[in-house]
Amino acid sequence: MTTIAVIGALTEEVALIAKSLRNVSHDRAASLDVSVGTLTGRDGAEIRVAATVGGMGLVNAAATAQHLIDAYAPDAIIFSGIAGNLNRDLHINDVVLGGTLRYLDTDMRLVGQWTPGTEDAPVEEFHSDPHLLQVADEALAEAGIHHITGIIASGNYFVDTPEKVNEVVVRTGADAVEMEGAAVAHVAARNGVPALVIRALSDNADTDYEVFATFDISEYANTAARLVVDMVARLG
Repeated sequence: MTTIAVIGALTEEVALIAKSLRNVSHDRAASLDVSVGTLTGRDGAEIRVAATVGGMGLVNAAATAQHLIDAYAPDAIIFSGIAGNLNRDLHINDVVLGGTLRYLDTDMRLVGQWTPGTEDAPVEEFHSDPHLLQVADEALAEAGIHHITGIIASGNYFVDTPEKVNEVVVRTGADAVEMEGAAVAHVAARNGVPALVIRALSDNADTDYEVFATFDISEYANTAARLVVDMVARLG
């Protein structure tokens, strides 16, 4: 049976996915509550899904990804959620697929020496799996959702001012900014597991966190979550 692991940073990012599963059980370990259940693929085959909220930030994302890989041996891992928009051609609730994932605050000349890089050829960035990108692109096109395959930047701070936005764009050329995607792609690459990062744009990276924290992000989180459910059905 095909197994897909799904991570979100926030409860709203995983709720719809967990509700879409059948025969659900809950595994509690590594400070996680993992919903394990099944979806029916387009070919009629059952697909096992392990979905959980991992928390915000690079370390939480990396620890969650490694736990899911160790515990469930997934055939693919998907990170689903929201992000700040940095691309003037995109709008709120558009989707960025992470063709490229870059850290905001990491010297890859050092960190990138480890698998899948080497001391002679350090990794500079990470990439979502080409097949998963193709499946996501097809699902988004059928749903009529405006999207691009672009660059997502990940860092351990909230980007909420024009100065920070400019710094991120200059450093990474990113289309969207968030706090987890590169870490998930990094851990997946170390383990040889195909990964995909999906981000629905919830704001223009111009809102103070205390204000942003009061927003209802369910609409944007569900845009990404519905895509995940559709994708999983295509991966059976």
